[in-house]
Amino acid sequence: MASAEQDPLLLLRQSIASGGAIVPTASSDDAAGEVPLSQATHLKFSTPSHFSIPIDAQTRFTSNDTPVDLRSIYFAWLKREVAIPEYNTSVSQLNEELGDKGQVRMLAFVERLDLITWLEGASEECEYIKPLAGDKDGATSNAAAALASKGAAAPAIGAKLGRSGKGTLDPRLAVIYNSERKMGDRNSVLRGIKPTDFSHVRKLAAPLMSKKSQQAPTSSIPNNPTLATHKKPRRPDPIILLSPSASSLLRMTNIKSFLENGQYVPPNSLSASSSTGASMLHINRLMKDIDPNRPMRFVLVEGPEQFKPEYWSRVVAVFTTGQSWQFKNYKWSNPHELFRHVLGVYVGWRTDKPPESIRNWGHRVMSVGIDPWKEPVQNTLDSSRWRDREIVEQIWKAIEGNMRSKGWRRDQAPTSI
Repeated sequence: MASAEQDPLLLLRQSIASGGAIVPTASSDDAAGEVPLSQATHLKFSTPSHFSIPIDAQTRFTSNDTPVDLRSIYFAWLKREVAIPEYNTSVSQLNEELGDKGQVRMLAFVERLDLITWLEGASEECEYIKPLAGDKDGATSNAAAALASKGAAAPAIGAKLGRSGKGTLDPRLAVIYNSERKMGDRNSVLRGIKPTDFSHVRKLAAPLMSKKSQQAPTSSIPNNPTLATHKKPRRPDPIILLSPSASSLLRMTNIKSFLENGQYVPPNSLSASSSTGASMLHINRLMKDIDPNRPMRFVLVEGPEQFKPEYWSRVVAVFTTGQSWQFKNYKWSNPHELFRHVLGVYVGWRTDKPPESIRNWGHRVMSVGIDPWKEPVQNTLDSSRWRDREIVEQIWKAIEGNMRSKGWRRDQAPTSI
């Protein structure tokens, strides 16, 4: 190992502290010019005097108990400001340029951080740097490093240094210094004296984590019976599908007035224009045979384009005009299969016969007729529309009966229909 005057690490630290030039050269000649690091054979220092050291010289810095060469140390210093991925990429690129002339050691994050902290003078100790030859307790190495961080020349091995690095150390002071407690810097406080391996903690936690993951699906409901008693499941809202056909007597504009108020108005009339453009409506209805205490909220839509798969179990009725293209995007596109699962409702004029398709689809399609619309005189209501409420009650009674048969209850809905 080199003496303190020629120690590569101390010379590098001293040159950094004093701002002296550090030049990679292709020879040991003082007149040699700077060359790229991939072509350099020496590293020339100008402080405290012109001195060249082979760039592949081994230093006292060790990685995995293996000495690291001066080229790797100097390159780590040059890349001190870059992030870890960029540093690793730069090392690989330089190694490709070097080829058979040598290799740059890729330092780990903690090693590189410790090295840079020591080189810039923020710390007097580095756990990866071995003491100088002949310095058993490391006191001389630390003192030499302290002097190097101030730009002073490193002392020779064997010289007795005082607290300031000059003169002879008094034996009594040596005893006092040995009794002092060393103060840690920010790096030693944050990281500790040495890296700690917590792999044993991971091994201890693995059985607990696997046990927790196995119990997670079954333990979503609290085990406390009191909490379970007071937690009521939310009942989903039933869905009614309307026909998007322009010939339908009931559209999004007038269905609310018909099913809630029991009065029919044409879809394009002024009294029905309040819901024009709506893609979804809500109406409330008290279904006494299912839940006599609170009304149920029904969702009305014209098509299932926004449906999730589980929404089909909530469909309780389908209003149709007898046109099968309406069911193209349904879960059951065949009308006979559809109405085995869902109640069908056809609303036409009382004076007209239902379409042939409605009669062919069977008894699962409820067919009702309402009185033809007559324009009221002088903004008065048509007194003949009292039959509308009777038709509406028949429709709701059929929907409620179908819901009960499918499994609708006060606090739950069927999972499939």
